[in-house]
Amino acid sequence: WIGFLQWHIRTQGNTAVAEPVVHDFENIECRDAVLAWDAQEPAYDDHGQLLTRWDGVTFKTHPVTGALVPNELAQVPQWKYRNARAAQWPEADFIVGNPPFIGNKRIRDALGDGYVQALRKAWPQVPDSADFVMYWWAKAAALVASGQALRFGLITTNSITMIFNRRIVQSALDGQQALMLAFAVPDHPWVDSANGAAVRIAMMVAARSDASQDDAADGKAGRLLTVTDEKTGDYGEVDVTLVEQTGVIHADLTTGVNVTSAKILQAHSKMANRGVIPHGAGFLLTQEEAISVGLGTVTGLETHIREYRNGKDLTDRPRFVKVIDMYGLGVSEVRDQYPAVYQWLLERVKPERDQNNMARVRNDWWLFAAPRPVMRESLLGLHRYIVTGQVAKHRIFQFLEASILSDDKLIAIALDDAFYLGVLSSRVHVEWALATGGTLEDRPVYSKSTCFDTFPFPTDATGLTPNLRQTIASTAEHIDTHRKQVLSASGASREVTLTGLYNVIQALKEGRPLVPKEKSIHSQGLVSVLKELHDELDAAVLAAYGWSDLNGATHSQELLGRLLSLNAQRAADEEQGIICWLRPDFQNPLSKQELPTQVQQGLEVDLPVINQSEIDSKIPIPWPATLPEQISTLAQCLTQAHTALTLPQIDIRFKGRGKKNLPVLLQTLEALGRAQRQEMDGVTTWRA
Repeated sequence: WIGFLQWHIRTQGNTAVAEPVVHDFENIECRDAVLAWDAQEPAYDDHGQLLTRWDGVTFKTHPVTGALVPNELAQVPQWKYRNARAAQWPEADFIVGNPPFIGNKRIRDALGDGYVQALRKAWPQVPDSADFVMYWWAKAAALVASGQALRFGLITTNSITMIFNRRIVQSALDGQQALMLAFAVPDHPWVDSANGAAVRIAMMVAARSDASQDDAADGKAGRLLTVTDEKTGDYGEVDVTLVEQTGVIHADLTTGVNVTSAKILQAHSKMANRGVIPHGAGFLLTQEEAISVGLGTVTGLETHIREYRNGKDLTDRPRFVKVIDMYGLGVSEVRDQYPAVYQWLLERVKPERDQNNMARVRNDWWLFAAPRPVMRESLLGLHRYIVTGQVAKHRIFQFLEASILSDDKLIAIALDDAFYLGVLSSRVHVEWALATGGTLEDRPVYSKSTCFDTFPFPTDATGLTPNLRQTIASTAEHIDTHRKQVLSASGASREVTLTGLYNVIQALKEGRPLVPKEKSIHSQGLVSVLKELHDELDAAVLAAYGWSDLNGATHSQELLGRLLSLNAQRAADEEQGIICWLRPDFQNPLSKQELPTQVQQGLEVDLPVINQSEIDSKIPIPWPATLPEQISTLAQCLTQAHTALTLPQIDIRFKGRGKKNLPVLLQTLEALGRAQRQEMDGVTTWRA
């Protein structure tokens, strides 16, 4: 790593200096490296009261439950940073560093509320969701982009490929003075000999993309090193085997097809959501505890004490816990209607939530910290929905009953059609998800915005026939049923889990001999049957895309390239108002299914295309007599116009009577996604 940087120092070409300056920030106080201030002083509220917070380490024993709860008397002052601003760095040709690994959720605990507030105000270009290390990355990138430094090399956690960090890298690669990644190792073991910490890191070197490159003909190619094997030595050290590729390195630290350019599709809106965040262990109940607070005897409580699942419940063995969900109720309603539940939460949740630094979480202590109203709305009326673990070794999708509430570590997909379960479970989507998602330590991460919202499902236009759709749905049902049956079998051992089943499938695909434990799982889980079902599913889904030529072989880059092209095509169609809604009745309730019959006919009528010259020359077109013809003609007019049109400009395109309903027809087309309304300087215009 250091040798690589020194090699570039020696061979920098005509931009080299006799004695390059390399600045290493590793030993600088971490807070001072990205934020400067004139004075640090205690913070006071508007009434002159000193602002404090719980110290985070001092507990006391609760008099009723006996559990350790925060000691509210152990307070530390909050700090205010006067004239806080982004720190200035010394002049340097090369910036090298190993910034502190503090995740975005731990920054406040580690550095204090006042520091975090000042930091985010001084660095508006860094999203609040980014890890602390990304402030170093943004600063170094800005210096190199402006020519104040030649290169920078940073060690970060490997979570830099996740969307909340990756967007900063993407911004630098797309900027006006764009950077390139000259060197990267996306995932590498790191063992700290001082305290034994073992984490996964990424390493990167970035330079201006227009700088002279001795090692790349196109000026943008870099060296990507990927770990293919790891062996731990006698003293904890890790010996790794690396494979090198040369090419343009994308923001997700890959080469080849740039899936980071995929666009979010409107057709997927509101379909995939993260589960709830209770924020308090006291919300969880065993079956016995649920009965003790009134489940089964108190009317209505069955809607507020629900089955609950997290990621490990699905991939390992379910805990069969329940959760208290008081969504929609005020605190007085909870106390009046369910006093036993109220007391349970008062004693087991409120003491912890009282010390939370977020006012809503602190004040609404009987409610989940993240209740996910959009997810709840999307699941209304469904008897089941699809879930997958946000972080998991294997990308597995399955059905959950709608009565079961999902944890934040699950992605809840509001689709009950087994066809969608089949497509998501297929190799087509799994490879897309692995490419577009991030990595947490050594486990793939499924981000709903990058993995699901960008994924183009097969349609009639790609080759999906009714028979193929039925085959995919039927096979997916068989897979889901098979797994649940073998996992719930009375004789199944505890080692038979979803993760165990797919570990064995992976071994079968690799063709390696099974170890005794895997043989046991294979026998109890009927894994060869499960693998055969997946093979049949993969073949059917590829056929639905018209890509049967990719079946039975590894063509990852070709598959990703085709999916990326299809994503671009769908995004372009959506700009024209052609949206392949997954659940149109929910996502677009004013769609064709709920319009009057005459309007439905208007969307289906096949009229001659309006001549473009008539549009361009504004020759008035006869206004049709029937509503179906009016709908179709108006849609064609907007589609073929070169620019957005005002209502008067649309009106003069037609001649004859009956044009009074033009505003209503335009609103109808807008609701259908066939027209877009734009407001600018008080003027309303319409376009397809």
